[in-house]
Amino acid sequence: MVTLFFSPDFCEHLTGRGHPESPERLRATVSALKNLPWADQLTWQHPKRDRKVLDWVKKLHNPDYVEQVRQIALNGGAMLDADTVVSPASYEVALLAVAAWLDGVDSVLNSGEPAFVLARPPGHHAESSGGMGFCLFSNAAIAAHYALTKTGIERVAILDWDVHHGNGTQEMVERDPQIFYCSLHQSPCYPGTGRASETGAYENVLNLPLAPGQTIETYGPLFRDKIVPTLQNFKPDLLIISAGYDANHADPLASMSLQPDDYGIFSRYCQQICDRRLFGLEGGYDLDALAQSVIATIAAC
Repeated sequence: MVTLFFSPDFCEHLTGRGHPESPERLRATVSALKNLPWADQLTWQHPKRDRKVLDWVKKLHNPDYVEQVRQIALNGGAMLDADTVVSPASYEVALLAVAAWLDGVDSVLNSGEPAFVLARPPGHHAESSGGMGFCLFSNAAIAAHYALTKTGIERVAILDWDVHHGNGTQEMVERDPQIFYCSLHQSPCYPGTGRASETGAYENVLNLPLAPGQTIETYGPLFRDKIVPTLQNFKPDLLIISAGYDANHADPLASMSLQPDDYGIFSRYCQQICDRRLFGLEGGYDLDALAQSVIATIAAC
């Protein structure tokens, strides 16, 4: 049984006509999930608004930046950079997205069953002092630090299979020996970070940059021979997956050649790493490929 965290409010983060990180990403994915023959095996939960989410956001993000996002939203919205939009609802929606990731942590730790957070805006590019790359707050990093406050959680691993390197996530965890960050990503590609030489303050970062055009023939052995053994050796009490789906062949923003079913293979490898697994949506901009990839991931949980 997989618990899915979703709110229609996530569609109120409006990025404008033609922007790839659109509300339609969630609408298409949720519709596909609800029309599955085995849809009755999925549990849907709304994220809670009554937790102290803002406190957690300010633990990792500069409070001045958080206030900047709030003020931009209050004043009707604007661009943070050439790619990243703050609309009138974006501040509250981004806080709700963080809440969903934290609820996901609680769900996995309480039930022992996997959970998937279907939230936006995504987060892995958001750095401590600024958003970028469609991202406002660093959902996965915040969730990892939150998990470490829970009884029995001594180590958390983050696996980022988005086609882009999670520069924000890495910045926020690379100096914490209780968190391991692993990213496999296209290189060269946005945002230009994630070199193999970046290994963290405690050898707790594993970056696996890949040339464009790779298929499961490259990704599969990397999981089997590098990612799974490395993360098993770290012995995480929780595995958080930054589940981006823009390495699909159909995706318009990158140049990898995965197929949706390949993410089921990734999901099965994750089972070898840790029994407690939280998936959270990052990128993925071809609507059908995104929906089918999420389905493949969940089906293999």
